[in-house]
Amino acid sequence: MRLKDIGEFGLIKRFQRMIKTDPSVIKGSGDDCAVLKWDDYNYQLFTCDMIVEGVDFRKTDNLKFVGRKAIGVSISDIAACAGIPTHAVVSLGLPKSMRIDQADLLAEGLFGLAKEFKINIVGGDISVSDKLIIDVSMLGRVEKNKLCLRCGAKAGDLIMVTGDFGGSIKGKHLKFIPRVKEARFLVDNFKINSMIDVSDGLVQDLGHILKQSHRGAVLYESLIPQSRQAKGIEDAFCSGEEFELLFTASRDQANKIIKNAKYSYKVIGEIMPESFGLRIIDYKNKYVKLKTRGYRHF
Repeated sequence: MRLKDIGEFGLIKRFQRMIKTDPSVIKGSGDDCAVLKWDDYNYQLFTCDMIVEGVDFRKTDNLKFVGRKAIGVSISDIAACAGIPTHAVVSLGLPKSMRIDQADLLAEGLFGLAKEFKINIVGGDISVSDKLIIDVSMLGRVEKNKLCLRCGAKAGDLIMVTGDFGGSIKGKHLKFIPRVKEARFLVDNFKINSMIDVSDGLVQDLGHILKQSHRGAVLYESLIPQSRQAKGIEDAFCSGEEFELLFTASRDQANKIIKNAKYSYKVIGEIMPESFGLRIIDYKNKYVKLKTRGYRHF
């Protein structure tokens, strides 16, 4: 049996069975961030992300934006838990043939976005590699009463998103803005029941919330915000790497968000009982079952 036979999530489950944690871990593997004990009022958030040439970016992409993406995906994970990013370490696998000016561009993107979000880069590692590889580990913090995870969705919640979906490969996956401000505005002013950032596809990432919350959902095709670059609804559902927020809140809270929000949040569906499964109401007003499809590494 090979990795392709069990898939990315099958491998993750295999590893998770081997992991044991002590009481310092509030939430371990399975969410956007690990949640660790810190003090009486806050949790510490801990996440890591690796991007690889040929998988997450092209060799011909501007290295400033590649560096920006490398740190941005971890910031987005912190945002998905409604936290504030604080510290990071960066490990680089660099080809010997890389020019110094290319390395400078990479660093400009990395350190520039870190500075914008007031993140301290406190170390890392460098090694030689056939392809460019960037791995970022990041710490953040979140107040205990504001933490958002994937497991809190309730039947009757409305499903909401920031931004548009589809066509991210045409540029957004390198130039997205992590939604820290939008997440903090939500938890500072409203009760959010669950949240995730959309990295592997709108439907697949919604599926993570549904699985951990033991819920179903219905989406409305007419309400899915498609970007100008999207090839259609399938692309909007599955392309991923928009790094927008997908979250759920009660109908009352969702109405308040729509009326009072300083940022753009859009309703795209509703959380249902688990037995309902995942369905979409299409433009013909018909229910269609959906599979939680999206990007998988193998």
